[in-house]
Amino acid sequence: MVTPAGYIYRHLACADVSLLKDLLRVFGETFGEVDTYQHFVPTDDYLRRLLSKQHFIAVVAMNRAEVVGGLAAYELEKFEQDRRELYIYDLAVAASHRRRGVATGLIGELRRIAAERNAYVIFVQADVEDEAAIALYESLGTKEMAYHFDIEVRLAVPQRGGTGSRR
Repeated sequence: MVTPAGYIYRHLACADVSLLKDLLRVFGETFGEVDTYQHFVPTDDYLRRLLSKQHFIAVVAMNRAEVVGGLAAYELEKFEQDRRELYIYDLAVAASHRRRGVATGLIGELRRIAAERNAYVIFVQADVEDEAAIALYESLGTKEMAYHFDIEVRLAVPQRGGTGSRR
């Protein structure tokens, strides 16, 4: 989809590995986490397989041939009803392209994809201090307050003999 401002919004397919790599660069620069997004970039084969999966959605905003923003989202199949919801995991726009409707355009393209998939809602989290993101999301949807918890995958291993009981 081409917008009046000249941006093209593209839902990436399995052949778009180079564009996904460009999006990883934009994420790293925008979030100030270049190491996270650039130090261990997955192989082309991994990214191709990821892009071919139904549950993973990547959309980029392009200015001519340059990726200037994008989002990564996941389709979640619900168990309580036969329905789906989409979760925006990451969304970023390069600093030089902000305040031009790029993020709104990205979400608009995701809405189109959500409608095609018969999803009932799109949801996203924003950091409390990210006022620009909060303002954008409030302009598009309803705010719900929630807490986010990171739960470590590795369980703590009990130390031997450290039970505190006496024999």
